Amino acid sequence: MTTEHPQWFKSSYSNTGGSCVEVATNLVALRGIVPVRDSKDVAGPVLDVSTPAFAAFVSGVKAGDLGTA
Repeated sequence: MTTEHPQWFKSSYSNTGGSCVEVATNLVALRGIVPVRDSKDVAGPVLDVSTPAFAAFVSGVKAGDLGTA
């Protein structure tokens, strides 16, 4: 069931250190976006990422193409 409201979740790889983001993939089919937010500030801003951009980001992470900070 798709809803208009984001259904947030964190990666199973997240640790309890608090440095996590949450995503809501339930809006992909309805709006073509993946909302992203800081899990420590759930009332804070939300970044709406287009589905193709989010897919490219995930592919880059998996391939190790994003480098280090």
